[in-house]
Amino acid sequence: MRTELASPPDDAATSGADADAGRSGERRRRRRPIGRIVLLVVMIVAAVPFVFPTWWMVTSSFKPMSEIMRLPPTLWPTSPTFDAYGQVFELQPFAQQYWNSLYIAAVVTVGTVLVSAMAGYAFARVRFPGVNVLFIVVLVGMLIPIEVTIVPLFRMVNALGLIDTHWPLIVIPIIGAPSVLATFIMRQFFLTLPAELEDAGKVDGLTRAGIFWRIAFPLARPATAAVAIFTFMQSWNMFLEPLVFLSSKENFTLPLALTQYVDAYGGPIWNVQLAATTLTVLPVLGVFVLAQRQFVEGLAQTGLKG
Repeated sequence: MRTELASPPDDAATSGADADAGRSGERRRRRRPIGRIVLLVVMIVAAVPFVFPTWWMVTSSFKPMSEIMRLPPTLWPTSPTFDAYGQVFELQPFAQQYWNSLYIAAVVTVGTVLVSAMAGYAFARVRFPGVNVLFIVVLVGMLIPIEVTIVPLFRMVNALGLIDTHWPLIVIPIIGAPSVLATFIMRQFFLTLPAELEDAGKVDGLTRAGIFWRIAFPLARPATAAVAIFTFMQSWNMFLEPLVFLSSKENFTLPLALTQYVDAYGGPIWNVQLAATTLTVLPVLGVFVLAQRQFVEGLAQTGLKG
């Protein structure tokens, strides 16, 4: 009986394969840093159109008017000065106007979050006749620009004697068309919540209101952050409504106040305007930096699902 022995593995072939794999891995490792560098360069170039206006605004706020108008322009102030920041508070009651915008935006944000959360939960979880039709009617509010309704709103506010007060800047955004998008985002989020959570709450004896306040609303933190950020920014940047409803400088909000830094001939005082604008963007920038993760998660989780 003849026994055949298995031939030993070809050491040369194995070593050759290992060498090819090593060279391939080495080439991939070399390409990775190159790809990252190229991506970084592309991102820097793409960011220039967005970053440069902010850079120009901040640096020009430290320049005198003569340097701002200089040709060719300077990218960095040759003689930095804080005079423009002092004039911001001297030419107008800027501190009062700053407070006006701050507290109005805060109240509108809190009110919009509460109203939109309750409305969104009702549209998502409460079944009643005509719920979908009513939701479509509410969404139509996003299609109506504020310019169309500003005249009847002015007549209504004037009839109530609330002209040159902050009430229209607070109440109208909370219960009006600006809160429609917030309601849509909150509804989309509540549609993603498992029904088992509500069933567990009912077993524990919670009412519909209890389920909302103790279960649904605490879980809606990402959507709440998204709604809070864009509502704060919208209220902070509101210009048409203050222009229509306000008349005294003490009641002005910041977007309207920025247009008042002009000289005797009506020309803008550029360095003072840029200094005031720099101070104006700080709260919005701070809010976004603190809650940017929740903002992104909220938009991601409240896509077009449902």
